[in-house]
Amino acid sequence: MEREIAKDGWSATFAPHFMSDERKTLEQRNQMTDLERLRHSAAHVLATAILRIWPEAQFAAGPPVEQGFYYDVELSHRITPEDFARIEEEMKKEIKANNVFERTVVSRAEALALAESGRLGGLSERPGNASKFKIGNLADIPEGEEISLFKNGDFLDLCAGPHVMRTGNIGAFKLTHVASAYYKGDEKNPQLQRIYGTAFKNKTQMEEYFTMVEEAKKRDHRKLGKELELFTFDEDVGPGLPLWLPNGTVLIEELEKLAKETEFAAGYDRVRTPHLARENMYLTSGHLPYYAESMFPAMELDEFKAKRAELTERRAQLHGMIIAGAKSLMVGTTIVRIHGVTSPIVGGAPKLEQVFELTDKGRAPEQLEAMVLDYKRTDEELMRLDEPDRYYLKAMNCPHHHKIFGAVPRSYRDLPLRLAEYGTCYRYEQSGELMGLMRVRSMQMNDAHIYCTEEQFEEEFRAVNEMYLKYFRIFGFEKYQMRFSTHDPAKLGQKFVDEPELWKKTEDMVRNVLIKSGINYVEVPNEAAFYGPKIDVQVWSAIGKEFTIATNQVDFAVPARFKLQYRTRDNAFETPLCIHRAPLGTHERFIGFLIEHYAGNFPLWLAPEQVSVITIGTDEPLVAYGKAIVAELRANGVRAQGDFGTDKMQGKIQQAEQRKVHTMLVLGNRDLEAGNVSVRLHGKGNVGAKKRDEAIADILSAIKERRA
Repeated sequence: MEREIAKDGWSATFAPHFMSDERKTLEQRNQMTDLERLRHSAAHVLATAILRIWPEAQFAAGPPVEQGFYYDVELSHRITPEDFARIEEEMKKEIKANNVFERTVVSRAEALALAESGRLGGLSERPGNASKFKIGNLADIPEGEEISLFKNGDFLDLCAGPHVMRTGNIGAFKLTHVASAYYKGDEKNPQLQRIYGTAFKNKTQMEEYFTMVEEAKKRDHRKLGKELELFTFDEDVGPGLPLWLPNGTVLIEELEKLAKETEFAAGYDRVRTPHLARENMYLTSGHLPYYAESMFPAMELDEFKAKRAELTERRAQLHGMIIAGAKSLMVGTTIVRIHGVTSPIVGGAPKLEQVFELTDKGRAPEQLEAMVLDYKRTDEELMRLDEPDRYYLKAMNCPHHHKIFGAVPRSYRDLPLRLAEYGTCYRYEQSGELMGLMRVRSMQMNDAHIYCTEEQFEEEFRAVNEMYLKYFRIFGFEKYQMRFSTHDPAKLGQKFVDEPELWKKTEDMVRNVLIKSGINYVEVPNEAAFYGPKIDVQVWSAIGKEFTIATNQVDFAVPARFKLQYRTRDNAFETPLCIHRAPLGTHERFIGFLIEHYAGNFPLWLAPEQVSVITIGTDEPLVAYGKAIVAELRANGVRAQGDFGTDKMQGKIQQAEQRKVHTMLVLGNRDLEAGNVSVRLHGKGNVGAKKRDEAIADILSAIKERRA
């Protein structure tokens, strides 16, 4: 999930719970920010404007979204950006009219009558043009829930709100683009035109937003990833399956090194698990069938494939021979034995079961009995063959780690047990949802599972949060927020595990840790995982773009499904709590974020090309001096290379700047004589001459300390 958030002084453009296609509760709607209300109102003004131009337009839904608002419309005219000026002009008229957003509560029958007359989602009644999508939306409103309409000027809409007071409260707005969307997100439904726009309280905020958008385009990880040769995608490999080039692999290895060092210091044990597993394990975890749509299809492995095919074909042949033989002995509706004894078969053509019954009673010809006996033997042999094994590519690491926990007897002395792995997972994201490194089908996850007692939970959860904060400092993330997602008691047994006491206990524990730690967090109801509360970690990039980079979850349900236990001090057995955590998320998403956060200008410790040693000229002693510096740096693990060719110094520097090499050590004959190097930093220029040993020591120190 990725959401645009305003820079300092801006309000958040969109609350995460409005990202889902699921219908929002009245409680969720009441949590809309002022800016969300403004944008929701702008969507109604958009519909008003479109109707003034195309009165026949049919509208579906028009909510605020991550970067603004949209309204879905069915219209024979295909709206394009060329139409935006005309639509915006009508929107300005409605805003200038300063019409009140009037709310009216109606009965279901009254709302249905208005929809059938075409009045809902229209400027007036439209005989013969019923508001078909509003009728569908009305059906989604639960029985007993209040049904409300909102009216601005002549436009009347089925809407639970909320809105600003008047259309004149909408400040600056702009239509941005058009897309296609299926009604209610279902491809079986009609495809609609989705008209997007954005709105702000004033023109200054909107200009700042579009400045940020332009800067974001320059920082787009897909663009920089290609320019810096970090990763690529290939159609033969498959969509959503990134190939990491050498420069990108450096980023992966540095992140893994950081994670392993940090987790080792925190008492984690490293494990490794395979990339696939049998179906039964995912049935135990509950990921099947509930997560099946996000998993790659099963692979079926049949050890007896050839034998199974042979026996199946033989059984089919015998079936045909038996039925044909039975038919040949039929007279009217009977089967006749050779010695004249008859047996009735009701319903005309014989069935296999009826023939079996006759042979069991000894009332079928010997030849037919022999075929039936052969059929039964073949069928029994086929049934004795083991069923094909079904395997799934690993979509998550947790079931594998549960199996590792359960592989040996555990005692309270073993807890907390922290199992960590950079595990590769595979998820079948829909092709339309794939987006660079942000949404992929193959991902390497900084995963770990902490098994602990209730008494240990607070300290373990606090330590996980401290690990997040440490990473924030290393990467220079100045703004962050943790979204604490809780359950909805009304949906226990449906969306959430039906354990009300455990829900209350674990949510209280998480909340207490966040409060005691002084961590910046917001609480979001009805968004927990099905097995326990979770925390989504949001960070803001250098240009104010918000990302969810990691998730931290509490699991009190799935360990029990795997029958995980430990022996207590009292010699009893209890099921541990499990904390799922992934502070660095996946390589793919986290690196995508880092590329945009740093604009490709990575800190020295992370930069694919750390140091370039550049000589001014090709004199042999000077080149030897440069090679010696490169050799010393590489001996200390620094990614250093030399540029000792005949190009001019400025050309060499320009090439290094384009590759975003972090540090350039420029050498001339004077530097050689003095034992110096001239230090240049990418984007900052010349920072002066230093003694060779001092410059190398500074580089090694900056890398070791992972200075941002």
